[in-house]
Amino acid sequence: MYRIAFLLVSSIWLLSCHEKETKGSALPYYNDPTFTPVFVNETSDVSAEITHTIGDFEFLNQDSALIDQSILQDKIHVANFIFTSCGVICPTMTEHMKMVSDEFKDIVLLSYSVTPWIDTPSVLKAYKKSHEIENDNWQFLTGSKSDIYDLARKSYYAEEDIGFSKDSTEFLHTEHFILVDKSKRIRGIYNGTLAFEMEQLTEDIKTLQEEELD
Repeated sequence: MYRIAFLLVSSIWLLSCHEKETKGSALPYYNDPTFTPVFVNETSDVSAEITHTIGDFEFLNQDSALIDQSILQDKIHVANFIFTSCGVICPTMTEHMKMVSDEFKDIVLLSYSVTPWIDTPSVLKAYKKSHEIENDNWQFLTGSKSDIYDLARKSYYAEEDIGFSKDSTEFLHTEHFILVDKSKRIRGIYNGTLAFEMEQLTEDIKTLQEEELD
């Protein structure tokens, strides 16, 4: 009887130790445009296994201020791609992004315009105002079309592998929201037109915040 109890306790202890040894990221990393999830153990060298990060950029925001990658330093961020003249999908995406904005004031939100030749800073400012967005950490960005499209397709994998080989002559239109950690590594992709996907995004941001506190 005592031997059985001892073996049971020993098994539980060994299992617990094994779980601690193999514990890794709760959220996967995404290292290529196929969005194949990659889970990394605590003991692994993340920088060696996950080589893809969001590239450097420099764009104007809705206030005509120059915004670059420094805004992302030590910050979780969520990115999407919109255009202000979009009739249905983009307003829905913006309202859904507001759900994230209302929940989290300490992360950065980036909405890149895919029609930057139309969406000047003043147009983006009017758009932000019309949607009653007051969060200072939510930037609406415009600039070079080729730079925005290249960043979207090659850094954010915004159209996944479908758009990875496209160039700036082909119009970029995606409903995806991309979750990126403090090291500028992609940790999630969500359909920005669906409210329940925003609920998942909210939960994943909380998970990522807890992970980065460890």
